[in-house]
Amino acid sequence: MKAVRSSLVLALLCLLQVQAEIPVQLGFDPEKFVGTWHVMAAVSNCPVFLSMKDKMKSSITVFSFTPEGNLAMKAFFPVADECKKAELLFQQHEQAGHYTSTAAEGKQDLRVMETDYDHYAIVYIIRKNDREPSNTLQLYTRGQDVSPQLLKKFKELYPTMGFTEDMLVVMPKSDECIQAASS
Repeated sequence: MKAVRSSLVLALLCLLQVQAEIPVQLGFDPEKFVGTWHVMAAVSNCPVFLSMKDKMKSSITVFSFTPEGNLAMKAFFPVADECKKAELLFQQHEQAGHYTSTAAEGKQDLRVMETDYDHYAIVYIIRKNDREPSNTLQLYTRGQDVSPQLLKKFKELYPTMGFTEDMLVVMPKSDECIQAASS
């Protein structure tokens, strides 16, 4: 029992250390990041995500920035036969590329870990609420095509951050929310 408790404490400390070391894109340029992105792959320990991952399709996120440097995010995702919309506003944290939000669902910490602005972005989100905190790593692309090299890069990254293969979903293309996201 003592060994199990020690292992759990060690695992929690490792997880906290991983969260503290999550990098942000050096020299992040919000002007280049704005626009439409497609979520094509994600990995998460969120129980809701895990229960729905087999039904997920690619979703669309539109990013913009306020004059104060805050991140406005509109997400459009297909659920059943309709397109759902969610809007969030994140305040710039310590540097561009790192944003936080306190909403009814709890506190969120969003970091743009890596992007080339034209093809892909890797975004890490930590959610803390009354229940269990969750972490999500997402692969965004400008279009709905993901190169094998980019998918390989994502699949090599997520285990280093404490995620496992059973938490991964590579989403099939979906046109269900394109019209909603463009209006």
